[in-house]
Amino acid sequence: MQDIEKISTNLNLGEDGIWHSSKTQNLSYPTDGNDACFIIEDNSFWFRHRNECITSIIKLYPPIDNGTIFDIGGGNGCVSLALKDSGFDVALVEPGKTGASNAKRRGLDKVICATTNTAKFKPKTLSSIGLFDVIEHIEDDLTFLQSLQEIMKPGGRLYVTVPAYSFLWSFEDIMAGHYRRYTRKKICNVIENAGFEIEFSSYIFRFLPIPIAFFRAFPYRIGLKLKKNTPQAAARDHASHHSVISRILAFVLNTEIKNLRKNKKMNFGGSCLIVAKK
Repeated sequence: MQDIEKISTNLNLGEDGIWHSSKTQNLSYPTDGNDACFIIEDNSFWFRHRNECITSIIKLYPPIDNGTIFDIGGGNGCVSLALKDSGFDVALVEPGKTGASNAKRRGLDKVICATTNTAKFKPKTLSSIGLFDVIEHIEDDLTFLQSLQEIMKPGGRLYVTVPAYSFLWSFEDIMAGHYRRYTRKKICNVIENAGFEIEFSSYIFRFLPIPIAFFRAFPYRIGLKLKKNTPQAAARDHASHHSVISRILAFVLNTEIKNLRKNKKMNFGGSCLIVAKK
């Protein structure tokens, strides 16, 4: 279990049980983004499956010395809680006050309200870092990843998910504050150029590119009027109430989990999943 006081020079434990930095930093993320996600996370097939993919692959590539996984930009703690429930020690690092508070309400022990810059982590102190749909929000992704190299222990592991394929770019990406989408090769190249060694790379959500292309990317490209971006609309996107659709989704998604547990890569999907080592 990581002692927060020993790894940072700029974090103080507040009365709310959350570690806070004295400075804030502008982010490419909607100010109401965490609240919007909090409404849907617990009942969303997307968040549930992403958690299962992440925990499955981390079990195959665990943190060095069973150290703490620092979930950087971890929002409301959805992934952190899944990792904690799977037996991993986790520290959530979330700059948004709403997200940090929601994560604490979820029962996470170590919650840090800061960015990696404002937290001022000491060099070579973090054993593992998770970036789950975070890098696409960073304008200079290479410099950001290089900065993480400096605060990670030698041999420390980096776990990453990002949205896939630039041809799937849509209004939803703009609203989410994304700078780009990636191919598996592109995100691996950026991670390697930052000084990491790729240990595993795969696509996940194999069924998603086609519906995203038809219902988001294509309408965006031809300038069709898009539906209002509301929590209710997002909830509908993440739900699967029809029994036939639910069974099909369960079958497709379960095969992905089986592949990951066998260390088997997949060559197509709506997201990329990467494990790398310093």
